[in-house]
Amino acid sequence: MTKRIRLGMLTPSSNTVLEPVTQAMIAGLPEVSAHFGRFKVTEIALSRSALAQFDDSAILVAAELLAHAKVDVITWNGTSATWLGFETDERLCERITAATGIPATTSILAMNEALAKLGAKSLGYVTPYTDDVQAKIVAQYERHGLACRGDAHAGIRDNFAFAEVTEDALRAMTRAVAAEGPDAIAVVCTNLRAGPLVAALEAELGIPIIDSIATAVWKSLAIAGVDPTRVQGWGRLFSL
Repeated sequence: MTKRIRLGMLTPSSNTVLEPVTQAMIAGLPEVSAHFGRFKVTEIALSRSALAQFDDSAILVAAELLAHAKVDVITWNGTSATWLGFETDERLCERITAATGIPATTSILAMNEALAKLGAKSLGYVTPYTDDVQAKIVAQYERHGLACRGDAHAGIRDNFAFAEVTEDALRAMTRAVAAEGPDAIAVVCTNLRAGPLVAALEAELGIPIIDSIATAVWKSLAIAGVDPTRVQGWGRLFSL
């Protein structure tokens, strides 16, 4: 009998996109299932209360509950490290594995790995965030050697509202960023419905588009021992 593979995903409490999109991505992998644990995230801002949502202690409680399902990997399916610092995700993964014995990764650590595999030196951004959060993201990637070439952000702070950015708006944002000629485009938010649009936009624009829900699936599968290239129709990422 084929071994069951269980992907554990840590999910912002107000996110309504990443669960159905993740399920759709793995629909062609009959032995793989995804399981989700939530913790409180309702707004993305640089205020003390908003930043406190990402305290490791709350995330670890959710991770320990996911471990009860004997998942093969635990992934923080969120993008907070892009404004808090990549080291916050590295530390979180270490703490999750120490607490549960299960390997861990994050959307953003996986995104950074994908960008390195692509050899990207410049990056365009599609996000829902406010100006100040976006500036933090751009500055951090620039410190890590990725020049900003194209930036479209929606100026929203309510995490639930990110899911209501329309597909037409996401297409327009992506096309505007692509016009600046980046080596790759990053969709930084796991509550945007960009994943299902990636393959068609890549074919149209000729630029790799790295979606943060897709990176969580891509790396989770690899850690769990499943070939990510089996995921078809979701963009170039899965061929890396």
